[in-house]
Parts: sequence; structure tokens; C-alpha cells
Amino acid sequence: MIGIGTLVNTLAVLLGGGLGLLLKHGIKERFKEILMQALGVSNMFIGISGALRGILVVNDDLLDSRNTLLMILCLVLGAVLGELLNIDRWMQGLGERLRRKVRARDEDSYFVEGFVTTTIIICTGAMAIVGSFQDALMGDPSMLYAKSALDGVIAAVLASSLGVGVLFAAIPLLVYQGSLTLLASWIKPILSELMLFNISFVGSILVFLIGVNMLFDKRIRIANFLPSIILAALFTL
Repeated sequence: MIGIGTLVNTLAVLLGGGLGLLLKHGIKERFKEILMQALGVSNMFIGISGALRGILVVNDDLLDSRNTLLMILCLVLGAVLGELLNIDRWMQGLGERLRRKVRARDEDSYFVEGFVTTTIIICTGAMAIVGSFQDALMGDPSMLYAKSALDGVIAAVLASSLGVGVLFAAIPLLVYQGSLTLLASWIKPILSELMLFNISFVGSILVFLIGVNMLFDKRIRIANFLPSIILAALFTL
């Protein structure tokens, strides 16, 4: 069944987030804090490893750099474009509207943060794109199954600290990966291995920024960096 991978992925986020909510009130505050720190460190190192694969290369047994201009252009121009469009405010507003729709408590100040943070983590990266294409064109949802396991754990940890907003990240995930699956036959000819590599490279930097926000309690407007991923694809062309 085409699209089963995305459905499983969405369900994994809901189940993982639901488990995190069940554990939320049974976990002491100090454990929630260290779980967030652990997830922040994990995101930072996942982001660093992906970014280093894009920047560093071995030439004649010497370590050399590449793609630095691509990185700078994507991040700077992407951030400017994202700031002009104010994507972060749009996502914050969407999260706030969802919070009011479900009548979450006014004191649940983490609802929007949980929604935005989880959405960026589970939707940013090449696995979502490649997995959706494999599911649609080859009938192979295995990559999305692997992604589902990762996303389920992430949702559980985040929901245990940030609350019910994490579960609503399943909505943009379903729309995003579902659209990729439905449009795979039109999009795939445009994509190349190099384009996917660059998308993953720039996406890894955004994952690193998420880790910085979690670990150091910063407020980097990561959503405003999302155009950087689109620019990584366009610059490859």
C-alpha cells in the first residue's frame, strides 16, 4: 500500500508522544531537565556529524574543506528570506491556534515550543524525502519505518518535557511526507544524489541549532532558517 510508511511514521509520533505524556507527571522535574539536555546533546552531535560530512573531505590523505560557500550562502540568504517571511511567527501562531482549539491550559506555555521544535526535527532531513520516494515509487517503506522508530523516541522524550504540543507535530509530518509521496513521480526527476546530499547537509546544521536551543535555553528562530534547505536544492541546480 503506497503511503503506508508515512501513516506508520505519523502513528509512531502520536504513540511516542502519548507515552511521553503518560510518563510526564511521573517524572521528577530534574529528570525532565536532564532528558532535555540529553536530547539537546544528541541533536547537536547528529547535526555536527551530518554537517561535517558535507564540509570535510580527504584528499591525498589530507583533510580538506568544501561546500563552505554553499553553507554560508544558504544560511545567510535563507535566514534573511525566512526573516522577511517571518516563518517562525507563522509557526508560533499556528501552534497557538492549535493550543486554543484543543483548549490546552493557558499555563501550558510549552505547547507551542513542543509543536514547533518537534515539527522541525521530524520534518528536516533527507530521510523524509528519500523515504517518501522509495515508498511511492518502489513500494519500499523500510526507510520510513526506521525513521518512525527514531521519531517515536524523539516524540516520547519531548512530550515528557514539553507536553501535548508535541503530538500535533504529526499533522505537518503527515501533510509534508504525504505530499512528497503523492508527487514523487513529478519531483524525483528533478532531484539528484548531490541535491539530496546538500539538503541533508544544510538540514543537519538546523538540527544542530535545535540542540543549541535545547541545551543552552536559547531562542534561535530556527523556523526562519528553513528556506536555507530550499536554497541548498536550488543552488545545486
